[in-house]
Amino acid sequence: MATPRTRINHQIRAPQLRVIGPQGENIGVITLQEALSKATEAGFDLIEISPNAVPPVAKIMDYGKFQYAENKKQKIAKTKIHTVEIKTVQVKIGTSEHDLELKAKRVAEWLTEGNRVKIELFLTGRSKYMEFKFLQERLERILKLVPVAYKIADPIKKGMKGLTVIIEKA
Repeated sequence: MATPRTRINHQIRAPQLRVIGPQGENIGVITLQEALSKATEAGFDLIEISPNAVPPVAKIMDYGKFQYAENKKQKIAKTKIHTVEIKTVQVKIGTSEHDLELKAKRVAEWLTEGNRVKIELFLTGRSKYMEFKFLQERLERILKLVPVAYKIADPIKKGMKGLTVIIEKA
């Protein structure tokens, strides 16, 4: 459906309009009444295309075709939009090499899909108070295992529950 603001025929309030004909020809700036009469002569509707222009632009065409074209434009625009999700992988200090490899493979899949990945080194108890350099090395272990090219979008930060880093496809 066309945008709700689109005015047609007698809904148009501007006294003068720049009118475009059914074949795309420029009719010029004419009064609303003249434009409506030309539209009814041609058997089409008068559709306000650009209401914010001075004077507003209106086109003589079939309203059904106009709606169809607008819907088509919106569908094409929707397909081009790609939302980037942030996926999360949680690792602990004692996570084994094999488990890290599996998680690194999962991270690689998400990166190839175009998502960002947040890798968390989850700390519990005493491990929260360990040396930052040691914890950073533990987090970098999984980064070394990621098989696809990536770049660090958000560097390693210490948070409430541990260390986090966000990576994305290079």
